[in-house]
Amino acid sequence: MIGEFIRAAERAIEKIYSWPRKRVCIYHHNDADGLCSGAILATAFQRKGYGVKRACLEKPYPAILETIYRQQGEILIFADFAGRIAPLLSRLNQGRNLTIILDHHVAEEASDNMVYNLDPDLFGLKGDRDISASTTCYIFARTMDEHNMNLAHIGALGAVGDGFFVQGRLVSENRQAALEAAGQGRLEIVESVDGEEYLLETAQGKVSCAKLGEYLDILGGAGYNSGGPDAGIEVCLKGPDADSDRVVERLKRIKDDAFTLEIEKLKGGSLMQSPHIQWFNLERRFYPMGVKMVGVFCETLKEQQFIDPHKYIAGFQIIPDEIPGFGPVDMSQVKISMRVAEYLERQIRERSAMGLDVLLPQATAELGGFSDACHSLTAATTVAIGLEEKLIDEMERLITAVGK
Repeated sequence: MIGEFIRAAERAIEKIYSWPRKRVCIYHHNDADGLCSGAILATAFQRKGYGVKRACLEKPYPAILETIYRQQGEILIFADFAGRIAPLLSRLNQGRNLTIILDHHVAEEASDNMVYNLDPDLFGLKGDRDISASTTCYIFARTMDEHNMNLAHIGALGAVGDGFFVQGRLVSENRQAALEAAGQGRLEIVESVDGEEYLLETAQGKVSCAKLGEYLDILGGAGYNSGGPDAGIEVCLKGPDADSDRVVERLKRIKDDAFTLEIEKLKGGSLMQSPHIQWFNLERRFYPMGVKMVGVFCETLKEQQFIDPHKYIAGFQIIPDEIPGFGPVDMSQVKISMRVAEYLERQIRERSAMGLDVLLPQATAELGGFSDACHSLTAATTVAIGLEEKLIDEMERLITAVGK
């Protein structure tokens, strides 16, 4: 498992060191795990004297990938996404760039020998249990140079932020990163009623990693179109400060106001129902917040009394035609995010209900949409605007077919 991953990482690192250009382009996700991943990788490469160009993406959309792969002779690194789309990256790349994937979602093998898919899913590790993207990036950085062991706390922070625990505790490689950080005095692990609490040492004193993960999610999600990801990277590296606190408080007010208004609409009857799915369409109402926020909103809905715990929760949000760092891009796409309440979560874990990592990508593929980073309990894909109801119908067809 982890030994095989490290050996594959060593081969990729050897290729990086032999590459003629000492610069890297890092593309990472905008949640806490993705921001921590970006911070780890940027630091590790800067320490080796590489020029670093970094861009934060909500998803590696095909239109963005086509722009990225107009380059030639570059080192391209994708963090916290792209494991599933290694075949697509292979077709786009055609040996012209060195591509490294450091994801932790369900993955597929690459077909281009210049695309190194280092997604631990391919090495027997579960991304929704054993290893986050940030821990994956930390192990990669540590493999590059043992001096990067002092980045363990950022790997652990991203793992806590991603929220995958067993009986309230990090396990496997995520736990190992936390233990290394604790041994360095950067993290304290405290027994709690529900398992363990992880406290990060910062200039503001000890800060809960769970709270800091939410803090990063706000910066990267609600602040996606207003410089939030860059601020989030600084928080990963240096901890929160008064300036970032003010930004987060402002973004939280924006988020809370939008969520409150939308919940009232759903209570008023705008929540649509099919036999197994309850769903809604935000259209553009959450802008200028990023489209990650439809997933955060679905997460909030899990606890609402008017939500049916026996049904999947799905929400749509239109993707803007302006991507930070890339300028105008003709998207014409809508993102769907899905979550499940506690009852259906148990059913999925017991394999008596379809996991979202199967249901949503299969339905999306039938409509020619785009799938990348999906877990069994949390998932998101994109389809063309106007196909929202057809996507719901296709998922219902798949659920019914499995039930038979």
